[in-house]
Amino acid sequence: MADVPPRTDCGPQDLKVFGAAATAAGAPGHSAPPPHVPGALPRTGPATPVRAEAPNRPPRTDADRVEWSGGPGARPPHPAEPLPHGGPTAPARPAVSDGPAHARSGPPGGLDHADTAPGGPSLTVAQLHAAWLGRAVGCLLGKPVEKLPLAGIRALAAATGNWPLRSWFTAKGVPAELTDAYPWNRRSAPTSLAENIDGMPEDDDLNYPLLNLLLLQRHGREFTTGQVARLWLDELPAGRTFTAERVAYGNLLHGIEPPRTAAHRNPFREWIGAAIRADVHGWTHPGDPAAAAEQAYRDAVLTHTGNGVYGAMFVAATVASAAGQGQGQGQGQGQGQGHGTDSGVHACLRAGLSVVPPRSRLADAVRLGIAVAGEHAHTGFEPVVDLLHSALGHYHWVHVVPNTALLAAALTHADGDFTGSICRAVSGGWDTDSNGATAGSVAGLLAGHPDRLPERWTGPLKNRLATSVGGFDGVGFDTLAELTHPLAAPAPAPEESLHP
Repeated sequence: MADVPPRTDCGPQDLKVFGAAATAAGAPGHSAPPPHVPGALPRTGPATPVRAEAPNRPPRTDADRVEWSGGPGARPPHPAEPLPHGGPTAPARPAVSDGPAHARSGPPGGLDHADTAPGGPSLTVAQLHAAWLGRAVGCLLGKPVEKLPLAGIRALAAATGNWPLRSWFTAKGVPAELTDAYPWNRRSAPTSLAENIDGMPEDDDLNYPLLNLLLLQRHGREFTTGQVARLWLDELPAGRTFTAERVAYGNLLHGIEPPRTAAHRNPFREWIGAAIRADVHGWTHPGDPAAAAEQAYRDAVLTHTGNGVYGAMFVAATVASAAGQGQGQGQGQGQGQGHGTDSGVHACLRAGLSVVPPRSRLADAVRLGIAVAGEHAHTGFEPVVDLLHSALGHYHWVHVVPNTALLAAALTHADGDFTGSICRAVSGGWDTDSNGATAGSVAGLLAGHPDRLPERWTGPLKNRLATSVGGFDGVGFDTLAELTHPLAAPAPAPEESLHP
């Protein structure tokens, strides 16, 4: 999702309440969920657009009243007066309350740890290496066509004989009139076209996994949302934030604490930003989708509400299921798993759906993506994409609902194959680099080993990642796997369910 500027053609959606019992106790900044979590939107289409650059408070609904964890009915302090036009200007980093570090908290009512054996599945360094690599490859594939309409992506690939998409995009051989009509992404093309790739360039789809690696190293899996906020202020350059994350960052600078940071004048709060931060939560809970979703929830509510949070939970649970399936179940070299639904990527997607409110728009979209892909399992992917764009094209291209539907469809249709997964996710348009990244992470885990990922994808990355996150610039993906592995815990026994 890098290079995404604030937009003026999308506003906050009207929210309805997904009700559940409150989780008690805690101080301001503690991440225990409110008794009412913003949920699925009414199926009446987007609300009236709100100019993103304007400092006016978005329309408020009951679902926007994100309550603090000081007990049922506890209200956060009144936010600061509306900011002057031009956005955050506070020079000092505010104090952010970490809240109690004990007792994980998550979505209201908790999530059951079902079907997990004592000791749980074991995740290997090789699987994590493949996941990090897969995420980077998928992201890089999508970078040069980010923001382009679907027709442009298809035309640019077809002009070089690369349609259906199966390799890197290239500018060589593309007619000038075509690039005039559909220009490559201005910031990404110099580092992401086939002829220009020299290592993995910086992207927020990789920056946030690095930040979450730091988060778990410093605070463990019991981290609070306040600790996520403090880490961002310490380690994340403000200029590397976009959309909902940038708004929340500005809210922090003005003394607004989580989870109010997600709702205060944030028209992007149901976009894809929380979902692109969720992979590490899944990697560190192999075979335990419920725990992964709860961990992702505590991260997501810093910046997102409703379906924006559900998207992160879906991704975390899907990734956790893939991480717990053992090595080599997806072959990565063109061999899928067969379109059965009892194992492999299909089981992963079911695990992802299991943690999302079933009547939410996010769940509806995922089910649509899976169903349409299944109906066209033995045809090309283009009809699947056309149907999804017809059904969901009224959303902004960075909104989490259409992008998650496309992700689910790509993984389903590719049947666990690595190349098929990333190419379908990118060729479907919308947020191309973010969808490619998540698809690559899931398919990389299922492949089980970096050597099972085609060298034409991994070789150009040269085991080198550029980033502005301190201490990581130039790091290798093998090193990242080694750093992640000690943070991954086996799934708990069923009797260790979080909310007995």
